[in-house]
Amino acid sequence: MTEFEFEEPDTLGEDLRMIRAQLRRFVREAIVPQADEWEQSGEISRELFLELGRLGFLGMRHPAEFGGGGMGAMSSVVLGEELARSSYGGVAAAVTVHSDMSISHIAHRGTLEQKRRYLPAACAGEKIGAICVTEPNAGSDVAGLKTRAVRDGDCWVINGNKTFITNGVQADIYVVAARTDPHAKGSRGISLFIVDRGTPGLTVARKFEKHGWRASDTAELFFENLRLPADALLGEEGKGFYYIMSTFQNERLVAGALSTGQCAKALELTIDYVRTRQAFGKTLWDQPVVRNKIAWMAAKSAAARALVYSCALMVDEGKEPVREVSMLKAFACEILQEVVHGCLQLHGGTGFIIGTPIERMARDARILTIGGGATEVMLEEVAKRL
Repeated sequence: MTEFEFEEPDTLGEDLRMIRAQLRRFVREAIVPQADEWEQSGEISRELFLELGRLGFLGMRHPAEFGGGGMGAMSSVVLGEELARSSYGGVAAAVTVHSDMSISHIAHRGTLEQKRRYLPAACAGEKIGAICVTEPNAGSDVAGLKTRAVRDGDCWVINGNKTFITNGVQADIYVVAARTDPHAKGSRGISLFIVDRGTPGLTVARKFEKHGWRASDTAELFFENLRLPADALLGEEGKGFYYIMSTFQNERLVAGALSTGQCAKALELTIDYVRTRQAFGKTLWDQPVVRNKIAWMAAKSAAARALVYSCALMVDEGKEPVREVSMLKAFACEILQEVVHGCLQLHGGTGFIIGTPIERMARDARILTIGGGATEVMLEEVAKRL
């Protein structure tokens, strides 16, 4: 198979080019051969986290003094793209939720003691992270969450439930959003807490069977009189909403990278297929309508990727491109739907058979227009800033 490649941006740098090459080799040799088993079991092996940790891929954005790499947003983009090119979206989701969406809260806002306690093990893959925000009646609308944390002497007591939590079954470290001020309106009065696996009062109620991302475990959690020490509070009390919104920026950037990585893989698979598939006395590639469709999908994928890299560069320059990141989340994830389903169409009946890469990718792609901020929500964020 000939790998489909976009032109590498000059801003990437030699270190990240080397990391990309290492990641691609690791995906080919360590992920793809095992991923079908993970799809069947509904969770990836803990050994994968340990292997990624040993290679330094889980903490590239985290401080070097706690086991991380001290790198910028570009490293998250490279990680997301290369994991997505495995063609197993669930694997990419589980790893990036750990590295870029849950543990990152501790890296950015944790006390020195919290960082010492959690980051080295997380960067090494010895402990797995999950971010617990979504509730049955609060998804993209974070301000509507109902889980409560009440002060009781030197402790906090949490009651409520969370749903659709990636890594919820396997996680060792849960970053939980709860309302600490019931009288505050909307986004005010929400705080974050660190909850360890096995804390009395935490129950993994069920493991979901999903349309896609089947290799990642996704759970519903219940908190019943879960008691935490005062130092489990992460960051300042009442600032949780703003912390979540800030990390959403990175989550949306990673979602864009997952999208462009999947686009590249889908195009790679499809170009290989149509160059050998015979129809009406010639290959599909010899049909201009097929070549033009693939060229058009490649052009849109390249445009989405350019926006992803542009936003990553702005973040690394210290800017806060909320409008642009909202644009890329909407655009890249919608382009992915067009590309994977267009590629499935060109695979014909083969693309409809469970177990073929393009069929799996079409299922896995669907969640990306929903999770991390639905397309409709993202477009409203853009419109408010026009």
